[in-house]
Amino acid sequence: MKEALEELRARAFAHLAEERDEAAIEALRTQYLGRKGELTTVMRQMREVAAEQRPAMGALLNQVKDEIEARIGDALAAARARVRATRSAEHIDITEPGRRPVLGRLHPLMQTMEEIVDVFRNLGFSVAEGPEIEDDYHNFEALNFPADHPARDMQDTLFVGGDLVLRTHTSPVQIRVMESQRPPLRVIAPGATYRHDSDTTHSPMFHQVEGFMVDKRVTLGDLKGVLTYALQQVFGAGTAVRIRPSFFPFTEPSAEVDIGCFNCGGHERGCRICKGSGWLEILGAGMIDPNVFRAVGYDPEEVSGFAFGMGIERIAMLKYRIDDIRLFFANDVRFLSQF
Repeated sequence: MKEALEELRARAFAHLAEERDEAAIEALRTQYLGRKGELTTVMRQMREVAAEQRPAMGALLNQVKDEIEARIGDALAAARARVRATRSAEHIDITEPGRRPVLGRLHPLMQTMEEIVDVFRNLGFSVAEGPEIEDDYHNFEALNFPADHPARDMQDTLFVGGDLVLRTHTSPVQIRVMESQRPPLRVIAPGATYRHDSDTTHSPMFHQVEGFMVDKRVTLGDLKGVLTYALQQVFGAGTAVRIRPSFFPFTEPSAEVDIGCFNCGGHERGCRICKGSGWLEILGAGMIDPNVFRAVGYDPEEVSGFAFGMGIERIAMLKYRIDDIRLFFANDVRFLSQF
């Protein structure tokens, strides 16, 4: 049996050395290692081997099988490499003009965010970041949202577990900064936020820029001056800005900030952007509530400040006349290449 195995191995190696075609090599695999192959035929002779010789013959049989399998694997790899090389040579025409690679672009949301951040940096604001998974205290309670406050229902919160949530705004960064630093402060906090909301104008994930300023004798006039300048930098010089009363738990007084419609100037009753009102709601703002100052250890009798928050998607949609927020997240190169 030993001679039969060694002869079979030599013959298989010789055949594999002659074949260069992948199909022919696979046929040799079947011939030598298949269920009805030559190695199986030799294995049947084990019953005729003396008992004391069977361990040695079994080891030799396995060795021959492994060597043939390894040699077949090498032959197949070489055959496939030859095929790839041949196809590559056949399909590459070195005289054909080259194709320019398609260059990516910064996403329009990131373009808008960077533009806004640059405007506030030029006004002396620093940039801060915070965790996107927040605890209830920083996301709600420290911002004057008590546990039973109805304004919590407006947030459409996505809960992670326990008292952890996906932050519903970037305002928790305001709390974390004020907990670790003392006034005067001028800070903006750009980043992703999350709410359980989805349609043509809302997304479960969206982006905000929170900003705040804290010092002695900061007034509502400072808020209007800063926001007027910033919005005119983003939407163009001469953009009209108005402030009207509103409500937010963490500011008092609170305000909604509008800009004049840059599409019709308020002169078209059928304007599809402002619906004929002449104004576009752009962000929320207000003077920081004394309860927020107390939560971070500030004395509201000693300092005052304002805060604001704007949605990047909202600003980008208005600026670029985009009517469906879902286009930002569709990864359609035709859309993204326009920016």
